[in-house]
Parts: sequence; C-alpha cells; structure tokens
Amino acid sequence: MIELILRLTDHDERALHALLLRRRPWADHLMRAITHLGGATVAIGIALALLLAVPSMVRAGALAAAALAISHGLVQLIKRSVSRPRPRMPVGLESLVRAPDRFSFPSGHSAAALSVGLPLALALGGLWGWAVLGLALLVGFSRAYLGVHYPGDVLAGWLLAVVGIWAGLLLGL
Repeated sequence: MIELILRLTDHDERALHALLLRRRPWADHLMRAITHLGGATVAIGIALALLLAVPSMVRAGALAAAALAISHGLVQLIKRSVSRPRPRMPVGLESLVRAPDRFSFPSGHSAAALSVGLPLALALGGLWGWAVLGLALLVGFSRAYLGVHYPGDVLAGWLLAVVGIWAGLLLGL
C-alpha cells in the first residue's frame, strides 16, 4: 500500500499545484470557514445533537456517531502506518491553515465530514439532503484547496467514511 501511495504522489502533487495556482481571495475565506465543519469538535457535536436532541434523527445520529468512531480509528491507524508528509507548497504559496499534525494520508476532516454528512443527508432526503452531502464533500475539497492535503488524501478519507457507514449499517444502526 505504501508503494502505491508513493507512486500516486507525483499525480497528487501536480493536481494539488494546479488547484493552488487557481486560488482566489473570496474562496480563501470561504474554504477556511468550511474546513472547520470536518473538525472533531463540530463533527462529534453534530452527531451527538442528532442522536440526543432531534427525535426524528436518532437513527441518523447513531449511524453518524458509529461511522465517525470507526473512520476516525482507521484514519489514525493508517496515518501512523503510512506517515505520508503534508504537501510541499510551490514557491510563493503557503498553506492557508495550520495542519493539525505532521501526516497527510488519509484526510481526517474529509472522513469526519462525510461520516456525519452522508447519514444526515440520507435521513433528510430531497434538496436539503443534497445540500448537506454537497457541504460534506466541500469540506474535503477545502482541505486540498487550503494546502494541507493532497487530493488522494481526501479521496481516501471519503472512502474510510463509507467504510465506517457500511460497518455501522452491518451493526444494525
């Protein structure tokens, strides 16, 4: 797995640099705000609020909490096993936020946002469901835009969220 990640690094760096060169000031501010939705405090808070405070969303909250716990455990295990460094910035550019730790793969913010966002989106359905799903995916995009993750890190985070949700469903949530 580590060899595959190293081979993908070149593609990841090119894709990331292409994105970073297209930054815009208005988007810089938006992405800085959106990225916090994937932080542990917000993700746990939303999952617990759904579970404890919104009777019609108890199942979605339970699934989100389980998926969040499972995906977080997997993210931490893989981060420490792979130890992929954070992206190197092109000359003249810098990360727009401070990375929470040294390692990049996979993106914990991306995993957390989708672990909570997808169960909520499915429970809401309709236009609100699509909006929540879009926002959860935008958190992942923000991590690359801000320069703290490669695009592949984000994709891996989303995959781990799906694994966490699937495991939660297997547990009967």
